[in-house]
Amino acid sequence: MPLSNRKTLTQYLIEQRRRFPGASGELNALILDVALACKAIARSVAFGALGDPSTRQLAVANGGDDLGGSTNVQGEVQQPLDIVSNEIFIRTTEWSGHLAGMASEEMDAPRQIPATFKRGKYLLVFDPLDGSSNIDVNVSVGSIFSILRAPTDVVDSARDVTEADFLQPGAAQVAAGYAIYGPTAILVLTVGDGVAGFTLDPNLGEFKLTHPDIRVPAETQEFAINTSNSRFWEPPIKRYVDECLAGRTGVRGKDFNMRWIASMVAEAHRILMRGGVFMYPRDTKDPAKPGRLRLLYECNPVGFIMEQAGGRASTGRQPVLGVKPSALHQRIGIVFGSAQEVERIERYHHERMPVEVESPLFATRGLFRD
Repeated sequence: MPLSNRKTLTQYLIEQRRRFPGASGELNALILDVALACKAIARSVAFGALGDPSTRQLAVANGGDDLGGSTNVQGEVQQPLDIVSNEIFIRTTEWSGHLAGMASEEMDAPRQIPATFKRGKYLLVFDPLDGSSNIDVNVSVGSIFSILRAPTDVVDSARDVTEADFLQPGAAQVAAGYAIYGPTAILVLTVGDGVAGFTLDPNLGEFKLTHPDIRVPAETQEFAINTSNSRFWEPPIKRYVDECLAGRTGVRGKDFNMRWIASMVAEAHRILMRGGVFMYPRDTKDPAKPGRLRLLYECNPVGFIMEQAGGRASTGRQPVLGVKPSALHQRIGIVFGSAQEVERIERYHHERMPVEVESPLFATRGLFRD
């Protein structure tokens, strides 16, 4: 399709709104504010080391040092662009009157809407720059966001939002999406009616519809997992990975390729484009942490997108979108991607696994010992 004939994000959202004649248009306006934030972040990421010195100055002003250096609530070192991207999201969305409050991976507590601005009926949850540790090696990074309805009493009384207001299961999301900043900047969005992808036209500064009705292939021969954690995996994950590695001579009867980018946005985008399964499961590495990825900022929005695209998202034991959050920065294990593969992994978690007992009587013997 010629570029001039492609729908813009605004046109797409207007068409979606027509499905609900009584809609006020506030959700559309909020999504466009988020898209504007993603454009600004894409520009900052694209400049890299050539970026405006004000980027680092803003990072320093918000608690970092000249090399990043500050830590967020999870104890992770923040890159300068983490801080700047967070500030871009705040400044771009808080003024418009569509939000009752927001929460970010980079902020300890919910952000209140300043009294000088009108308050709205939505909550915005976001990871402003996912995969920022990859910036120095020029690997794709991105932003992830989720939109929830604010509780009625927040809207009616204009009270300050609390952490509890954000603790809604993923199934309650009104919209979710991510922007990936790679060779091109692409915004992937769902408003509960499938998934669409929009590529940023650098000439016009507009997101244009380039990937309508994205669907995750049901079958795949790719999986993504950090194998350096294999000694900590639970038996169902070990079983699944071992079967994939066994290739066409194993029980799966086909060869698999393994991928690992260490950027959730990049992993999710690859799976949407060509299928696959991503695993960052619960393991025994740190018994105090039931997972590594954040439920509200990462797992819920990506899970919503996957489900809307015909894929599946799970903790391994239950659908991610059914998990009731217990804390703002809660972490969980997650498996998402092609539906058949995720369902297989869920089945393995629910099957009784044979107990492996080490016994010298049945040890492997040979002329050489390890």
